[in-house]
Amino acid sequence: MDKAERIRLAYDNFKKGYNCCQSVVLAFEDILGLDREKLLAVSVGFGGGFGRTRNICGAVSAFAIVLGLYCPHDADPHKDKANIYRQIQELVKLFQERNGSENCAQLLKNVKNLTSDYEPQIRDDEYYKVRPCVKFVTDSVDILTDYLKI
Repeated sequence: MDKAERIRLAYDNFKKGYNCCQSVVLAFEDILGLDREKLLAVSVGFGGGFGRTRNICGAVSAFAIVLGLYCPHDADPHKDKANIYRQIQELVKLFQERNGSENCAQLLKNVKNLTSDYEPQIRDDEYYKVRPCVKFVTDSVDILTDYLKI
């Protein structure tokens, strides 16, 4: 699958109602070694800036899930964590350069009538007109695809 196909898949998944993290993770389903249902389950809580707490953007959280499943692991937990943390920090920096922040609240600061409770907002035409999230989803897939050289 090429980068354009991955980006389109993430875009389509977001438009189908999956959250930002799920949309990014599913774009890499073919290389992650878990079935779709497991990927959806492991990524569902990261939407809305981690369970709609508006902290780290779910599209950014997806970096950790994809790297954790895709990259080889070291038998030494210290080396393993250091390797993954380094890579995540590199990816977050690239995302920040494009979008100014990795924080959901900051990324959505100009969205009017943004709700903050646990209930996700209804995805309708109005939602997609004012919500920049699909850009963050596609940016994350673009960044990850280049980073992983796939």
